[in-house]
Amino acid sequence: MRAIKEFFKNDRFAEHCGIELVEVGEGRAKTRMKIEDRHLNGINVVHGGAIFSLADLAFAAASNSHGTVAVAINASIWYVKAGLSGTLFANAREVSLNPKLATYSIEVTDDAGEIIAVFEGMVYRKKQTISPDAA
Repeated sequence: MRAIKEFFKNDRFAEHCGIELVEVGEGRAKTRMKIEDRHLNGINVVHGGAIFSLADLAFAAASNSHGTVAVAINASIWYVKAGLSGTLFANAREVSLNPKLATYSIEVTDDAGEIIAVFEGMVYRKKQTISPDAA
């Protein structure tokens, strides 16, 4: 799993957004984002795009954790509570896995463990593998 975590250090967009990959295991991943002024929208709550990006990195890490390149073919998100301050976390878990497709559920929570958003995604699993040298 270390190779996968190292591989995702090259995600320049996540780095730009201040999103960190905290842990990754087979079919699961956790990310975090400390809310900063740059994450807020015009009404001073966390921008939906920032929340989506946080969940998306967890989705990417979990779906690629088997060492097989997985690319998103569908993703949807439901925002259930505004993020205001502190730190947001995204926890991804594998729901189903087969040789070509896999699905994931990601919960975005705040410091108090309250659900901010629910993200679901499906990936296409390519034949290509992620090598430690690609990191």
